[in-house]
Amino acid sequence: MLISISPISAAPTQTLNANLIIAQLERNYGPRAGKRANAWFKTMKSAENLSERDKLTEVNRFFNLFTFIDDIKLWGESNYWATPLEFIGVSGGDCEDFSIAKYFTLLHVGVPEDKLRITMVKAKTVDQYHMVLTYYETPGSVPLVLDNLDPQIKPATQRRDLVPVYSFNGKQLWLNKQKGRGELAGSAKRLKKWNDLTHRLEVDRLRQPKIRLE
Repeated sequence: MLISISPISAAPTQTLNANLIIAQLERNYGPRAGKRANAWFKTMKSAENLSERDKLTEVNRFFNLFTFIDDIKLWGESNYWATPLEFIGVSGGDCEDFSIAKYFTLLHVGVPEDKLRITMVKAKTVDQYHMVLTYYETPGSVPLVLDNLDPQIKPATQRRDLVPVYSFNGKQLWLNKQKGRGELAGSAKRLKKWNDLTHRLEVDRLRQPKIRLE
């Protein structure tokens, strides 16, 4: 997968070029960005042989250490979906960035794509739309919620503060009318933001933020 420009893809069997990614993040965002990238690779390495539930825990814990900041402050636009490398590089982002980084990282440590969904919800506590990552152990399971607002991974039935709206992964889009799997609504390619994100995954397409968090 990562030959010269090191794209992050949804293919967990392919190997990321750690040295190239670390060097590029250092070059674009500074030495601490390289250290975060190195910690990310160590987290993925340590998670490879864990159970799926433990992989969720490790990846969720790692990314929830990052700083929450609104897109308009960080990137200068109201709804920018940062790539995982941009998120790691700048050390922060909003709820979409947390969820996207967790999604791609879990794919790379061997969690099947069919078990993962990036889910848009209405968060009652803050009265606004919010994004989380959900994990389905089996097709009929109540999903587990990985969230930057609540660091504890919980079943969706225990997250009464969240109202699901729609969810997607690299293949499909669902409209959610309940806390289960929802109604299939076609390909994820219908989502413009997702298509834009997947075309910016390469390490040579890193964007510079409007402000520095460190």
